[in-house]
Amino acid sequence: MKKLNLILLAALLTAGAPSLKASDEQDQIHQAAAIMHRFRSMPEKQIPREVLRDAKGLAILTVVKGGFIWSAKAGEGVVVAKLGRGWSGPSFVRTGGVGFGAQIGGEVSQIVLVLNTPDAVRAFESGGNVQLGGALSVAAGPVGRTAEAGVMPKAAVYTYSLSQGLFAGMSLEGTVVETNDKANARFYGQSLSPVTILKGKVAVPARAHELIASL
Repeated sequence: MKKLNLILLAALLTAGAPSLKASDEQDQIHQAAAIMHRFRSMPEKQIPREVLRDAKGLAILTVVKGGFIWSAKAGEGVVVAKLGRGWSGPSFVRTGGVGFGAQIGGEVSQIVLVLNTPDAVRAFESGGNVQLGGALSVAAGPVGRTAEAGVMPKAAVYTYSLSQGLFAGMSLEGTVVETNDKANARFYGQSLSPVTILKGKVAVPARAHELIASL
């Protein structure tokens, strides 16, 4: 069944959804920075400053979902953690999955996960798979400049998304996000664990400054 799901995932993303070829790490950095700028350019959907100020970390993803009856989704992006002196370098992540249901179409979603708690950041530091909605509670985050965001977070992770295309919504409940170790090794020129990157034990490469500036 696992092999069948992988075959379906590949076939659906090729034939039934917008193209999502594996991009290089610099493209992912550029895309993540563009997503943050895009949210700021839409006052009615922007992430409130208070939420970003209190965030312990962020995961920024581009996810493609599509299919006919069977559905598939795949995505890639980065995670950064807030440090006392600013932000950590990016740790690269990816996600994917196969589902079944009455659905048709394709959608590209740009997603920001606000990590509200130290435990949420530690989950991404562990180097394993992070399941949203499992040990980490997930909720749609408040939006807009006038949002009441100065209260304690209602969930470990706030989700924000902008979508293109046509699809009957995207639930992040149960979504699994995993570390992309090969992407990290290529970007940093050496094998590094997510905790080394997100704890700020390695210098932020100049190639990541575009993303850091966008935060």
